[in-house]
Amino acid sequence: MAVKSGNNTLIGIVLLVIGVGIAFWGSQLADSLSGQLSKTLTGSPTDKVMMMYIGAAACIVAGLFMTIKR
Repeated sequence: MAVKSGNNTLIGIVLLVIGVGIAFWGSQLADSLSGQLSKTLTGSPTDKVMMMYIGAAACIVAGLFMTIKR
């Protein structure tokens, strides 16, 4: 059973919104006191922040693909 194009567009838009939300949340987490302390001591962001950025990028790419693909 094939998924209709309108459903793909809707799912793509939802993925875009979720991806932007996760990226914003990761940014807020990186700017928190514990995130700044970890970055100061280790020189890199925490694993949780990195996983949020990677997940956000995956959602945004998938959302763009599903929105643009016909």
